[in-house]
Amino acid sequence: MLPSSTVENYLKAIYLGESVLPEGQRLLPMGQLASALSIAPGTATTMVKALAESGLVEYEPYNGVRLTASGEKLAALVLRRHRLVELFLVQVMGLRWDEVHDEAEQLEHVVSDRLIERMDEMLGYPEVDPHGDPIPGPEGTIKHRELATLLTCPLHTPLVVTRVTDQDAAFLRFIESHHLKPGEPIEVEARDEVSDSVRIKGRDDQRITIGARAASKLLVDQP
Repeated sequence: MLPSSTVENYLKAIYLGESVLPEGQRLLPMGQLASALSIAPGTATTMVKALAESGLVEYEPYNGVRLTASGEKLAALVLRRHRLVELFLVQVMGLRWDEVHDEAEQLEHVVSDRLIERMDEMLGYPEVDPHGDPIPGPEGTIKHRELATLLTCPLHTPLVVTRVTDQDAAFLRFIESHHLKPGEPIEVEARDEVSDSVRIKGRDDQRITIGARAASKLLVDQP
């Protein structure tokens, strides 16, 4: 099977889905894959069977799917194109970080390898995109970092926002308006289980309280 935009979208969705599976779970449930792609489960199953015949995935009926080594490499290279394009659009073209995801979704399927390598060189061989997502290398390898969320990080400890896992434009604008973009120093002062909220001290000692759902999408590290 020759890679197409549809194949690449499936592989990328499986790759991203696998990356957040609970420890010990091998397979991505088909319902979860269908939901990520906004398609019917039957449609996803038909395509996954074709991917399995091409050696790109392992499929177990009623259990789920996972990438093979070759499928994982292809998926990582799609992510590489996507994330380098996002960074290029922000740093060189001047687009906002909340509007580049959809543009990169289109360009990732058509940009040539030569152009991607030139972008990589121009950007100084970056390791992360504007949202802090790691950029796979030319061979599809990716550097994994153990990061905490605002729900799991230590309290009263200097931290730096490292990654934002939600690409929704409205959410990114919310993050930017409260100075919570990657690179911003913060400190979690308190968590309230009753109200499902987290109180943060940010730039210039400004305080903000956000919901637990939003807090789970902000990954941090110690400086």
